[in-house]
Order: sequence, then structure tokens, then C-alpha cells
Amino acid sequence: MTVDQQQPLRTPFSAATTAEDILTGRDLSGRTAVVTGGYSGLGLATTRALTAAGARVLVPARRPDVARAALRDGGGAEVLPMDLTDLDSVRAAAAHIGGAVTRLDLLMAVAGVMATPERRVGPGWESQFTANHLGHFALTCALYPLLAAADGARVVVNSSAGHTLTGIRWHDPHFRTGYDKWLAYGQAKTANSLFAVHLDALGRGDGVRAFALHPGKIITGLQREMTLRSQIERGWVDADGKVIGAGFKTASQGAATGLWAATSPLLDGRGGLYLEDCDIAPVSAPGSPMDDGGVRAYAVDPDQAARLWDLSLAATGAPPIAC
Repeated sequence: MTVDQQQPLRTPFSAATTAEDILTGRDLSGRTAVVTGGYSGLGLATTRALTAAGARVLVPARRPDVARAALRDGGGAEVLPMDLTDLDSVRAAAAHIGGAVTRLDLLMAVAGVMATPERRVGPGWESQFTANHLGHFALTCALYPLLAAADGARVVVNSSAGHTLTGIRWHDPHFRTGYDKWLAYGQAKTANSLFAVHLDALGRGDGVRAFALHPGKIITGLQREMTLRSQIERGWVDADGKVIGAGFKTASQGAATGLWAATSPLLDGRGGLYLEDCDIAPVSAPGSPMDDGGVRAYAVDPDQAARLWDLSLAATGAPPIAC
């Protein structure tokens, strides 16, 4: 079972490891990556590190002009339009990528939203679940033939310690009976982890392995819909917006675990795992504090992962992946 495989490797890295530390001396020439959200925060740090190592990087972006401006010094990353909450837009982006490359070595699902006001998208879906999970699900399924065509592709999904807030609300995943922005975020992050679990189960025969991760606590654009006052009350920043919270990482440090997941030979032959601080995370006890780290058993449960996959497949109409 996946839960049994959640055993730290005791790698030489730590929470202080940076993106540059991970890719020092690595030559990714000839490798192609897609990085969602690759023009701000952790995504931008990820894109810059990959291009600096020689990879070709495509960045689907909801705001292409903003992305191009942010990536002017991004090593030639290619920007294309995509809105994760609009499945037609996701399909169009996947078709564009399919016309541009013959294989895909890395798919980095970094884009996300957090604790947003209630919004309905598509057929009335809750927006955090859609942007964080369903959009990435549809994109990955559409790009799967390109991943299978690569030699050992990896899919890396940014989850969060926020998954400890709740499992999947099977009775009401779209919060039609009352909205809570933090539970909606927690559910979306649990979905990110479960998605990696079942994708790995389906893809390993084609050499496609998947991982989910907690990047750490970082102040980025992810908090854009939280007021300064709420961030101050949580002890994250001071009145000037300066980060003062204990254990917060820089964007480069936050990108490190995803890049480790994407490139580390220590993960060869492994997959379906939840990672943190450039290592495999242990399973955390129910009710343990979020900041203590680890992954809840429900977020790496294969049966829950298969159930979410079926729900997502039915909702999005994405092409199925045969194992």
C-alpha cells in the first residue's frame, strides 16, 4: 500500500535547500517540461531553474501578457494561454502543446488558488476544487500520450499541508450546502495528493510516475485574496507585509521539493508518494498539528484515490488512461 511506502529516505537535503541546490550540475538539455503557474511565485522559481539547467519549458498561463513580462529573463520559456477553470481552455492548451512537442518529460502542476471567496465556474463547480484539481486532471489526461512517449516521465503536483483540514467531501464536493473557504482549500489539496496516487498506479506501466508534495510555507501570490490583516493575525507577516512567521521559506526553497521530485534518481522506481522538504513525508497521526508535517493516511489511500479519479473522469469528460 502507498501508506506503507511513506517512509523518509533521509536525503542530504532539508527545508533550507534551494532550487539551485537541487539542479546544480544537472544537464536537462533535450528535456521538455510544462509548468502550470510557471510565471509567479514557486512556478516562476521552478521555470527559471529548469531553463537554467537546459530544459525546454512551456508555461500555460491565465494571463499570458503578464507571464511573458515575468519571463523575459526566464531563459526562453514559451507561454501559451490557459485557464484551469475553463475546460475548453485546458483542452485548447493541451492541443497547442501536442502540436509543439512530440513527448513530455515533466509536467509540473504548480498553479493554484487558496482560501478564495465563493465562486462558481463551469457548470456551477466550486472554483478552488476546479482550479487546483479538476483543471490539472483534465490537462494531464489530455497530455498523457506525450508523457507516455517519454522515457521515464514524471508528473509533480503541488499539494499542501492544508490537506490536513479535510478529506474529500463525497457528499458535497462543490459546497452546495454552505461554503467554507478553508475547507474548500483543504479538500482541493487532498485531491491533489490523491490524484498523484492513482495517476501513478495507472501510468507506471508506461514509465509515467507521479508525486504530490507540500512545498512549505511561503508568502507568494497564492495569498492574494487574503487581507493583510488576516495574514498579520496568523503571524505570517508584520504591518509592512514583511514575512515574520517561523519556518517560512523563500520561493526558491519552496520550489526545491518539486524539482527534487522531478529529477532525483532516489525516486527512480517509486511513485504515488507525498513529499516534503526534499524527502518522502511520513504518515501523520489524525489530529496532529498541520505544522508538524507529514501526510494524512486518507490523502494517500488508493481506494479514495480511485474513487476521486472516477468522479473527476465523469465530471470533466477527460480521455481515460488505461493501465
